[in-house]
Amino acid sequence: MTTTTNIESLWVFALASKCRAFTQENVACSLLIMFLAWFSMTLFYWAHPGGPAWGKFMFKRGSSSVPVNTPIPGPRGFPLIGNMNLMVSLAHRKIAAAAETCNAKRLMAFSLGDTRVIVTCNPDVAKEILNSSVFADRPVKESAYSLMFNRAIGFAPYGVYWRTLRRIAANHLFTPKQIKGAETQRLDIASQMVDMFGDHKEGFCVRQVLKRASLNNMMCSVFGREYKLNSLNNEVEELRDLVEEGYELLGMLNWTDHLPWLVDFDPQKIRSRCSKLVPKVNRFVGGIIAAHRAQNGEKNMDFVHVLLSLQGPDKLSDSDMIAVLWEMIFRGTDTVAVLIEWILARMVLHPDVRSRVHDELDKVVGRSRSVAESDLSGLVYLTAVIKEVLRLHPPGPLLSWARLAITDTTIDGYHVPEGTTAMVNMWAISRDPQVWKDPLEFMPDRFVSKEGEVEFSILGSDLRLAPFGSGRRVCPGKNLALTTVSFWVATLLHEFEWLPPSEQNYNNNKVDLSELLRLSCEMANPLTVKLRPRRKLSFSQ
Repeated sequence: MTTTTNIESLWVFALASKCRAFTQENVACSLLIMFLAWFSMTLFYWAHPGGPAWGKFMFKRGSSSVPVNTPIPGPRGFPLIGNMNLMVSLAHRKIAAAAETCNAKRLMAFSLGDTRVIVTCNPDVAKEILNSSVFADRPVKESAYSLMFNRAIGFAPYGVYWRTLRRIAANHLFTPKQIKGAETQRLDIASQMVDMFGDHKEGFCVRQVLKRASLNNMMCSVFGREYKLNSLNNEVEELRDLVEEGYELLGMLNWTDHLPWLVDFDPQKIRSRCSKLVPKVNRFVGGIIAAHRAQNGEKNMDFVHVLLSLQGPDKLSDSDMIAVLWEMIFRGTDTVAVLIEWILARMVLHPDVRSRVHDELDKVVGRSRSVAESDLSGLVYLTAVIKEVLRLHPPGPLLSWARLAITDTTIDGYHVPEGTTAMVNMWAISRDPQVWKDPLEFMPDRFVSKEGEVEFSILGSDLRLAPFGSGRRVCPGKNLALTTVSFWVATLLHEFEWLPPSEQNYNNNKVDLSELLRLSCEMANPLTVKLRPRRKLSFSQ
């Protein structure tokens, strides 16, 4: 059959070569006409509000039964690639500026290559998107799929499997009992951090200690492995390298996710790097699961043992367990360290706020002992400080990962077709002067409830500030993260005065608040501080 087809093809070309219609000049003319037609269509798509992806959709829809509404306003960007430039560097700031320019803060459309995107900088529209069953799915990027996150809670498609994972998370992994059971572990790591900080009182960069503490905490919670902060361990170092590589891959804007004609080329080598990383993750996490299965006697209830104990419809395969546990480590490690560094930076920058936090700690805890987690409920002003830092420096300014419309829907009066990606710019909402008074000022008092007022919740019910998301895809580990951050920050502030270094470039308490957006939005320049002990007694007393 193949031979026959080849012969037929050769006859076609042979006849064509004899035909005057296929002279060299006519071929060139035909190619020019095709190029001009393609170029005209490209410009036609690009001319539509929102750019080429929206123009292409509207053209292909034609005279279908879908109702024709006013198009969603938005920038056109560039032909073919649309607004890929918005997602480079500080995307949350660029998107907010574009929405302001287009007078589209409530809802803006733009194109990432062939991907249709909508974004809102308004809390009411954000609630409409995040709490809608239509946006229960996430667009799975190639890197997320390659790194197995499509089988974990964050990226798993909405359906039976995803609901099973959420049930496991709610009933087994992030229960108040499970969080309370890890209290001793958090206390031990806090003690180790204090010891390490106590050895570096001048010009000390805190980031690496915070990252190591966060990783050790997740290693203990997820895998049941305990390590000391001040000692090197091959297993910890290996996991840290795996997390760093995955973090970089997932945080990159992958052109092939939005430009299908680049898929076969892998120009950024993301697919290649993922294919090298995944076997290492499988070997590392799979080995820990196997070691847990082989254990005899009393078992601590880390996440691996919890998953292994599940039976019936909740029981997971080994490959699914690896994906879930890998995501737990991945998502739980960096965010805690990033947030604590922002909080400490604000404490250095605002001595008046720092003084009030110290006064509250002295009143609630006293200087004769260290902070206990039972003290947290009485630290009202410190809680307000953490919320204010989350308002100004949300680790996920675009709520980390977007949503995907699984059917046609209407948002804020506009028609949004199936397959559209939706984003919420929480950074823009939390700095909107129409939502917050003096939004650029650091004022923790705005979160201190007056008598008779209900405390402002940041767990997803009020979209003026919802750093953990809202709706079906809200972060399942939000309570664990807040407990860890609150306790560690309270401990560090109780033990030390956090001051700017003595170097000349740190005069007048200047702290560089420049941002670097990777998967989380972190400080572009690591925080360097001078520490002064506040308590005479050792941490262990």
